[in-house]
Amino acid sequence: MTWQDVISDQSLQNLPYKIELNERGKIVMSPATNMHGILQMLIGATLMQLRNNGSSISECSIQTSQNVKVADVAWMSRQFYNAHKHETPFLEAPEICIEIVSPSNTQEEMLEKQGLYFEQGAKEVWFCTLKGQLQFFDSTGKLEQSALFADFPKQLNT
Repeated sequence: MTWQDVISDQSLQNLPYKIELNERGKIVMSPATNMHGILQMLIGATLMQLRNNGSSISECSIQTSQNVKVADVAWMSRQFYNAHKHETPFLEAPEICIEIVSPSNTQEEMLEKQGLYFEQGAKEVWFCTLKGQLQFFDSTGKLEQSALFADFPKQLNT
C-alpha cells in the first residue's frame, strides 16, 4: 500500500487513530487520547506564537527509508514550506519533528522515528510526554534546550 492509497481510501477517513505505513507498506495505527490532541494544539500554537517566519503542522507525513511516518507536530521555515508545500508526504523532514509519547509507544519505536527524521533532514526532534514535559534532540544527542526555539518551555501547562 502507498501513502496515496491510504489518503484515497474512504474507509480510512475519519478514524480516531494515527495511521502510518511500515517498511512493508502495511498500515500501523495508534489510538490517540484527548490529551494527545490537546498537546498537539498547544505545541503548534506555542511554536506559532514564538516565530512568525514559518508554520507548524499537525499530523505531518514524511517519506522515510522505512516508509511513511507521521510526526504529531512539526515546524517548518517559510523556505521549507515554499519548497515542499505541494508534497504529501513530504520527501524531506521539516526542521523540527515532534512526537507526543503515548503509553503504547516503545522507546525503541521513538528512537527509530528519531533516526528516520534526522535521516530525512530534520534539524531537531522533540519528545513530549502526556504530562507536557519536553526533551529536545539534534543529530548529536540530547540538548538542554532547543537550538531553534531556545525560548520554548521544557514543561507545558496542560
